Amino acid sequence: MGKLSLCIIVKNEEKNLPRCLNSVKNLVDEIILLDTGSSDNTIKIAQEYKANIHHFQWNDNFSDARNESLKYATGEWILVLDADEELNPNIIQSLQETLNHPEIKDTIVINLLRYEIGASQSPYSLVSRLFRNHPEIKFTRPYHSLIDDSVTEILKKENHWHIVNFPIPAILHYGYQTENIKNLDKLTRAKKALETYLKKFPKDPYTCNKLGALYLQEGKLKQALKLLKTGIDTHKADAITLYELYYHLGNAYSKNKEINKAMKSYQNALRQPILEPLKIGTYNNLGGVLKAIGSLNFAQQAYENMIHIAPDLPIGYYNLGMVLKEQKKYREAIEAYHKAIKLNPNNGYYYQNLGVVFFKTARTQEALEMFQKAINLHQQNNNPEAQRLKEQLQQMKLL
Repeated sequence: MGKLSLCIIVKNEEKNLPRCLNSVKNLVDEIILLDTGSSDNTIKIAQEYKANIHHFQWNDNFSDARNESLKYATGEWILVLDADEELNPNIIQSLQETLNHPEIKDTIVINLLRYEIGASQSPYSLVSRLFRNHPEIKFTRPYHSLIDDSVTEILKKENHWHIVNFPIPAILHYGYQTENIKNLDKLTRAKKALETYLKKFPKDPYTCNKLGALYLQEGKLKQALKLLKTGIDTHKADAITLYELYYHLGNAYSKNKEINKAMKSYQNALRQPILEPLKIGTYNNLGGVLKAIGSLNFAQQAYENMIHIAPDLPIGYYNLGMVLKEQKKYREAIEAYHKAIKLNPNNGYYYQNLGVVFFKTARTQEALEMFQKAINLHQQNNNPEAQRLKEQLQQMKLL
């Protein structure tokens, strides 16, 4: 394997940085750390890991910062991580074998699956973060910086190169955890950068997709629908961007109570030729709209497809349990809830709905045990559902 460089840009990341750098210490040959103005212990921590430290005056453009870090990399390959990410320890050996394989000599980019911790409904994304140290590879776009644009241009001139996907989740991303989003104000920064870019390129499908999703998150349905439709109508989106456009459009239609349009959008998303783990969120949300209109068999199938792709995701089993419960398939529902609880024993709703099924099947004592566990967990999370459930059980003279 040729020399591998890690490139990372940081600002005040003393909390996350040790976890990130620990994850790559047995893989990378050098660490290029670009600091954009830290005032905490970030630099000290980087020195402890013998990082090659450089400084950059922040200009609200992630691509400029990332490109600056690339200038200092001396490896044949470059791995890019953020401080709130870490490399999955289970894939180090497999990744080394991939980089050592003879067939990799004509590969310019290895796309990595990233697991979004905290984004339970759509937990995977595909990111172009491992690539050759090629002089013409650069990041573009101000916020969601990526190398894809430059690689496309390289492939037009140097057609011997190809791109491969590493099929095992390689990056663990902690940025979707509530406290991280709150602390970094990511939504505001993203929207500002994307709106600026959209003024220059009003029909860019990637920007329409990302900004449309942010508008949807803010509840701006009209603006979201317009942008997402614009991105699709360009007929210039790559498969992953087109998938996301249809996925977010389905979410927008679902929020707008246009269920048939939502289903059609989700189905269009699922038709895209992308890695199956990326489709988990669509199967989940399609199951939800099918359940809402009473198409329980098809909803069950959607959740079963989701579980087949991601057997370690508890929300899939929980939602399957909900559909099975409505179909009065109580034995199968109990099994599904138990699997959800095994994967996540701290969700009160899992116990609560298992309790409902136990109650419906005259297993009253087991139902009460589940309800009490649900109440305890809801109380720990300051969830008013704890009091509502307690009052309901008292009215039924079960407490």
